[in-house]
Amino acid sequence: MAEVLFYERPVPLNRNDHKDLRLKPIPNMKFALSAHSVPLTGVEFGLAARDLPIVFAGNDISDVGPVALLGLRQNENLFVDAEGQWAPNVYVPAFVRRYPFVLAEKPAGQEGDDFAVFLDEGYEGFNTAEGDRLFNEDGSDTEMLTRAVGFLGEFQQHVARTRWFVEQLRKHNLLEPRNVSLRKGAPDNPNGNVINLNGLFVVNEEKLRQLDEKTAQEFLREGVLGWIYAHLMSMNNIDRLGQRLGEREDSEAGASRN
Repeated sequence: MAEVLFYERPVPLNRNDHKDLRLKPIPNMKFALSAHSVPLTGVEFGLAARDLPIVFAGNDISDVGPVALLGLRQNENLFVDAEGQWAPNVYVPAFVRRYPFVLAEKPAGQEGDDFAVFLDEGYEGFNTAEGDRLFNEDGSDTEMLTRAVGFLGEFQQHVARTRWFVEQLRKHNLLEPRNVSLRKGAPDNPNGNVINLNGLFVVNEEKLRQLDEKTAQEFLREGVLGWIYAHLMSMNNIDRLGQRLGEREDSEAGASRN
């Protein structure tokens, strides 16, 4: 998943170019309308598992990473409605919440930290008249910007730990490809169409139970076991996602008839 998903015009945050820039709160998440999945960090698994299916996706086992499934059709987020409102009481992944800011790796050889703060100049909340300033008159960061950059830093730390987590799953051969079939609409609807999801990986429970005692203790100590079981429990949400798609298609069909 591209690190700059959602971002139309990502540019490095610059104290000179953006000295007068303000961020006005926009009460919608239309920027996420077309995201049918987003990367997820391990620390989020516990909360996300209540609402979202957590799977591992990638071209092959060598580049898989955990994602939250948000939709079953390309370029469609079933948790964001046409007005850009995220479904109430449903977990919003940190990957989404950090927008319109993002940390991106600097080009090789460039001085300074490994990562630089970018912002999306295409975001409708940015302007020079309304909202919270990014910089004070003296050029220092405002409290709002400090909080936003702090969140980016925490997120990047969680990304690094999640990469280690996935390396452990690969090292112990715990991931297996899984084709998932589900029925759209209500579970008791015999006429619902079946959807097949390919290219996904899940943890093999049998291999998990066969881990040697030393590895199992390490997984327990590092919190990895909790992440794994949150992932496994979250798979029950795939059927709920199918119900959401069925409801949306019914709504679309009703609108087209009117």
